[in-house]
Amino acid sequence: MTAPAEVTQDAIAVSLAQALALANKRAGEMGVDATQSLISITQHEKDDAVVWRINYGPRNYVGQRGGDLIIDVAESGIQQVRRGQ
Repeated sequence: MTAPAEVTQDAIAVSLAQALALANKRAGEMGVDATQSLISITQHEKDDAVVWRINYGPRNYVGQRGGDLIIDVAESGIQQVRRGQ
């Protein structure tokens, strides 16, 4: 699948795609299948840099508590990896 030029010229879209690719790779290394996860993404700033917080949770989360994988990714790379309790 090829992205239209306007997508590749959108700085936010490119930043998010790069962050998600890095996080997916790390999640896979930790035994989490991104295709089987409910993924949520938020954005915040740390030291004037954009950080994407990518959360991998179970698709069937009703009645479950914890177990999420949370990965913070900045332009410089992965900042932090945590497992939910």
